Amino acid sequence: MSRAGPILVLVAGLFALWYAAAVPMNIREALTAAERDGAAVQPATAVERRDANALGLVLANPGQIPEAWAQDRPRLPAPHQVAGELWQSVVMEEVEGRRGLVRSGSLSNRGLLLHAWITLSATALGFAIGAVAGIALAIGIVHSKTMEKSVMPWAIVSQTVPIVALAPMIVVVLYSVGLQGLLPKAIISAYLSFFPVVVGMVKGLRAPDAMQTDLMRTWDASGWQVLTRLRLPASLPYLFASLKIAVAAALVGAIVGELPVQGGGLGARMLAGSYYGQTAQIWAALLLAAALAAVLVAAIGAMQRLALRRMGGAA
Repeated sequence: MSRAGPILVLVAGLFALWYAAAVPMNIREALTAAERDGAAVQPATAVERRDANALGLVLANPGQIPEAWAQDRPRLPAPHQVAGELWQSVVMEEVEGRRGLVRSGSLSNRGLLLHAWITLSATALGFAIGAVAGIALAIGIVHSKTMEKSVMPWAIVSQTVPIVALAPMIVVVLYSVGLQGLLPKAIISAYLSFFPVVVGMVKGLRAPDAMQTDLMRTWDASGWQVLTRLRLPASLPYLFASLKIAVAAALVGAIVGELPVQGGGLGARMLAGSYYGQTAQIWAALLLAAALAAVLVAAIGAMQRLALRRMGGAA
């Protein structure tokens, strides 16, 4: 409870700030709806309200604050609206929906669970590709000065290209050679996730000091033995720290990769919500993506504790 207290206070503060921000964001639509229902609002005309300050509109019409939290298509949905959308699209769609899990035996394409699974699949594949590639590249960089001078600068330059601009190009190029579906999104995820692994593993593989490496040489250890018995164990803390960053980056890459292809996923769900003005749908997908990221990072943390325990370190 001593740890949960500050977290709960912070969460409560964020929700209070969220509710407060939703009022000026939605007050114009609330006043327009109230005017249509015959209520007296200030200013009286839509033109005057359009040019007025949002906070001034709130102060002039305090009775319309609850309506700002109850708009059908708000600019900023209130937390309870997002929670309602999550309940409807995650639970009720699968229980009561015609295409839901209960009635059809498969996840509904109208619910968020199917889209979350699509995004998670691309994230897992891309993360695996990026992690393996990053570890292999880091080992090559540590053992080869030529590779360090030739490959590492290009790896750094690759991360300066905006992924929003690069993702459509990757999707189009791969589609032209017959690759579509999960793989293009996984490649975008791998593109974002490999670099943190490279940087962390290079730092970790170089963590042993000169005395330790000299001791391995006095034992006539081969390069493979130095790698597997000294460098790799020493790099584990750095590896797991970089994997936590990489898995979150892989999730972002999967979501960005879903924007141009419209083949399902949380990214496609967000884009569809923006097309039809369903901001609660966008926020629900965002919160579910954040929850997925938290679960993935927690899973990496559990693997780290298990590995440290097996090695006899402090978990």
